[in-house]
Amino acid sequence: MSVLTSPRGKVEVVHCRRTESQDIYCIKNLIRKFTQKLFGNLNIIYLLEKANLAITLHNDQEEIMAQATFLDYPNWNIATQDDWVSVFRELDSDIPCTPLNTLFMHLFVAVEEYSVGCCKEIIRTVFKAVPDLHFVFLIVPSCMSLGSTLITAFSQVGCVPSLTNDEDFAVHVCHRQNHYPQLHIRKARVEDHDDLMPIFLHHDTILKETYGEYFLAELIEAQDEENHAVVCEVEGVAVGFMSVCSQVNLQLLHKCFDLGPFHGLCIPHQDDILEPPQEFSIHESSDSKLENISEESQKIVKEPQEAVSLETRESIQRKGAEATVEEALSPVVSENTSEVEDSEKLSQVSSMVYMGYYTSHRSSLSLSLPEDTSSFRPVYRGASTAFCIQLFFIDKKYEARSLDFMNFVFHLFHDKDFCIISVPHLTPEFVLIQSFVKVVPFNNCTLDQDLYIFHRAGLLKTIKIRLATLSDTPGVEKLVSTLMPSKSILEDLKQYNEARRDPDGTPLQVFVAEVAEQVVGIAVIRNEMDIEYIRSHYNIEDFIYFNHHQREEHGHLYHFVLNPIFRHYTKFFLKEILRLGYKSCLYYPVYPQVKESKVQSPKAHSLTSALHYLVPVRPRRQIVYPLEKLGINAPSKEVSKDTLSYALNHTNRKLSLEPKITINAKIVVVGASNVGISFLETLVFCSHLKFSNLTLISTYGLPGKKLLGNEQRKFLANDLTSLLDDSQTQEASPHLGSLCSPVAQMVKNLPALQETQVRSLGLEDPRRRTWQPTPVFLSGEFHGRRSLVGYSP
Repeated sequence: MSVLTSPRGKVEVVHCRRTESQDIYCIKNLIRKFTQKLFGNLNIIYLLEKANLAITLHNDQEEIMAQATFLDYPNWNIATQDDWVSVFRELDSDIPCTPLNTLFMHLFVAVEEYSVGCCKEIIRTVFKAVPDLHFVFLIVPSCMSLGSTLITAFSQVGCVPSLTNDEDFAVHVCHRQNHYPQLHIRKARVEDHDDLMPIFLHHDTILKETYGEYFLAELIEAQDEENHAVVCEVEGVAVGFMSVCSQVNLQLLHKCFDLGPFHGLCIPHQDDILEPPQEFSIHESSDSKLENISEESQKIVKEPQEAVSLETRESIQRKGAEATVEEALSPVVSENTSEVEDSEKLSQVSSMVYMGYYTSHRSSLSLSLPEDTSSFRPVYRGASTAFCIQLFFIDKKYEARSLDFMNFVFHLFHDKDFCIISVPHLTPEFVLIQSFVKVVPFNNCTLDQDLYIFHRAGLLKTIKIRLATLSDTPGVEKLVSTLMPSKSILEDLKQYNEARRDPDGTPLQVFVAEVAEQVVGIAVIRNEMDIEYIRSHYNIEDFIYFNHHQREEHGHLYHFVLNPIFRHYTKFFLKEILRLGYKSCLYYPVYPQVKESKVQSPKAHSLTSALHYLVPVRPRRQIVYPLEKLGINAPSKEVSKDTLSYALNHTNRKLSLEPKITINAKIVVVGASNVGISFLETLVFCSHLKFSNLTLISTYGLPGKKLLGNEQRKFLANDLTSLLDDSQTQEASPHLGSLCSPVAQMVKNLPALQETQVRSLGLEDPRRRTWQPTPVFLSGEFHGRRSLVGYSP
């Protein structure tokens, strides 16, 4: 919320939000002839469909005051969308623009009376919403002036010619430091106490009640070589505080969390015990070994916030495994320079690219691990290489710049490579830990806190996404060497380098992420060939206007592997795939299961760490067509074909900078009734939320799964769902019917509860009960067969 004052003294309270489709009519009404001369004749609906970020400013009466649209490539055809960096580097070498730190303004409209204030508010909001953004460019015809509004935020840096005609265009730039600058970080002083206490008491009063009114000043005074306190300041006033300590209870963390991929947060030592003793090792079949490897890789491939689901928790019951640490980063710090200058310095030192277990496994595998290895815990003899954050708070106004602390605190601990922080389950996810990796807890973990880790190399800003080349093959082989689908990924890379398409003619694209000349990520996409089936069987138009996307703009994601220490660049990786691949949408299916150790999907997929940034798409309820009777009137084969049901996940350009809130609260649903499944389905399909800790307790598994014989099933309650066969049930709700939704990752096929276990939950053994159907209505609405009708005794 901000207050704007017009030149005539009128006052308006305005609010910022993402642009919605219902704003289009008002946006069109704000377009003037001058606007068309600056930005051209635009199709507003099409522009918003392809925009990475669109901001609307409205007043208390919900009247649109201003709107701006931003894309990751320039307008007016001055450069192609996949190769504009070189053009702007030649224009002004003093502006280190990259795809990571640059956006382009393609439209700005505002109510004339408040246009200057609206422009500044939108620009500030954009820099706040995208922390890595440093430059916003505006390209207009060279014969046009910016007018009295845009000139207040943009300054000209040069002219460039058009690719299609002889006209020249003026390039203007807006810098972050003029609107939402990087915070200045320094060591804390006792005199900062008075500035910090009001901010701290806004968040918590327990510490003050426990340790006294001046505990913060005492904490600052107690600084030594192992304990440091730092603050961020704005105009000489401290607005944030962080206390860090090099003493970490690694013994406790090793017991509660799977730190194998991070080598236990210790320096490698020759006496480390990383494999279980011979007497605990077991003979596994080839299929079982594949499942173990898949589980190991899934633990990192999975988005950290999803780590508490059963499948991910099973992943910690594996052989001890650790990363190969190549070389540690030398500490580089700059207190007063911008993030861009910091990243340039960091790129000059050799990076430690952690070659641990990356997140990838065949998504449709049904996983089961032997219990023999669950008791083994690796033993690390090396010295600790981690420090912890003991206390952190910051003024909400500057929360988006929380990561500015990290460069300074790593400088305080030259010999440490990891920063860790633990937070209670119910603590809302704050901006700082969104760049951290959440660690998978062991099954027997009793701590009521989540552990997050950040690596020194995560400060690098030199990440580059590009199309793969033949010379990338050794780096990719090293990257995926520990993954189960490594053979499939390498075959796709070879096919791309040889022909750029599959043998059947399907276009193929392979992208790699590169940091300090090392490959740290790879993604494989193909053109989506079943787009008619997707449109008819899934509510994809909840997210896009389908007619504004060309057929070749729909891509199918097959593999996505990214080093976990660069996980916070996943969204950027996906955005670059869309830009460089000339795509507007990506689709990723999750198939339900494997039969006879063969993946049911036509091509092998790998479960990706990008799932947190994809949204699940609801399936459509299908009409069963009598094809033989309809004859020539039957729908096309692309729509009516019988194919394996899958859970569909999706992203597009509009979602590339959309935030997603993680909810770590533990949610346990007892019973796979219609109400229970409907409740979980509602949580799963929240596109802007991600519930990382969903558990379903069901004695007899999920609906649609024949876990019992026909005779045994007669003793269970019947409902409308049971009238459907398995294929219909899974088709009606593949996300929950197969329980393979990558967003929820709920418990699948829990072992049957013993009678004592059932009673411990306050229930009686359901096999001794007679159940009568009783409709249950929630929220005063009835949403159909599966949604809200359940059964109670």
